[in-house]
Amino acid sequence: MNEMMSKTAAFLRERDCFEILTHDYPDGDTLGSGYALCLVLQQMGKKARVITTSVPKGFTFLQKGVIPQEFEAQTVVSVDIADEKLLGKNREKYAGKIDLCIDHHMTNKIDAPLKLVEGYAAANCAILYKLFRFMDVEFTREIANCLYTGVSTDTGCFRYTNTTAETLRIGADILDIGCDSAYINKVMFETKTRKKIALEREIYDTIEYCFNDRCAIIAATLDIQRKLDVGDGELEGLATIPRQIEGVEIGITMREKEPGVFKVSVRTNGEVNAAQFCTRLGGGGHSAAAGCTVKGSLEEAKNKLKAVVEEVL
Repeated sequence: MNEMMSKTAAFLRERDCFEILTHDYPDGDTLGSGYALCLVLQQMGKKARVITTSVPKGFTFLQKGVIPQEFEAQTVVSVDIADEKLLGKNREKYAGKIDLCIDHHMTNKIDAPLKLVEGYAAANCAILYKLFRFMDVEFTREIANCLYTGVSTDTGCFRYTNTTAETLRIGADILDIGCDSAYINKVMFETKTRKKIALEREIYDTIEYCFNDRCAIIAATLDIQRKLDVGDGELEGLATIPRQIEGVEIGITMREKEPGVFKVSVRTNGEVNAAQFCTRLGGGGHSAAAGCTVKGSLEEAKNKLKAVVEEVL
């Protein structure tokens, strides 16, 4: 890994005019990674900007300190992206043009000349933290806030099974740097909009148990989204609902992106591997958290998912 760190550090020092890609339906880790890297590159005197499909309201603080810059892009970097399919509306423009891929998914399929991939890292921001230490970056509060957001959200505030002793040491070091952990924890884990509360109330009514209650499925259909007028900010975090239910080994969250197209998040407890589950449906991810896309009506999509659940259980 030190060899790849060295190659990545040299690449970042040698190149300029960076566009940093985040994945569709961005979360704390991809946005934290994108803006942390952007801040570091600008600190190095480079030109850089983050390319994202959206920045949900709760994450706008990550942009603090980033200087808007105009330039002709020369270098494309992807962060926390395991597959070009996850680029969303940016896929057509950037497919096949990624120069450097930094990621923490074991199922990474990005074809790039240079890849810094650590499949067992708890968060992509954990990889960037180690890279920045390797490069002797001068950490600022803004950089620390970005990194803490990524590590804390991908570990469920250091509660999920991907939290290791190294993860806790990284979190402690970021705290020593001076990140606003109390503010970030409140925004990420304790604050909900009224729309979010209304959405969760609606979602609880969609819970379906199957296979002796070892699997729970919830669905945020377009009808529900339109009825409550909710956006990405409110839809973020729904995947924690089914996995929290006692006795559930596979928690499945279905979000209808467009008519007949569902973005599926799978969270597992116990021995079921979420990445292997989603790979069977063309997706991927981590052992306890993964995703895929399933097409069809709500019932057709559910049946496809149930068929895989039956296989693994």
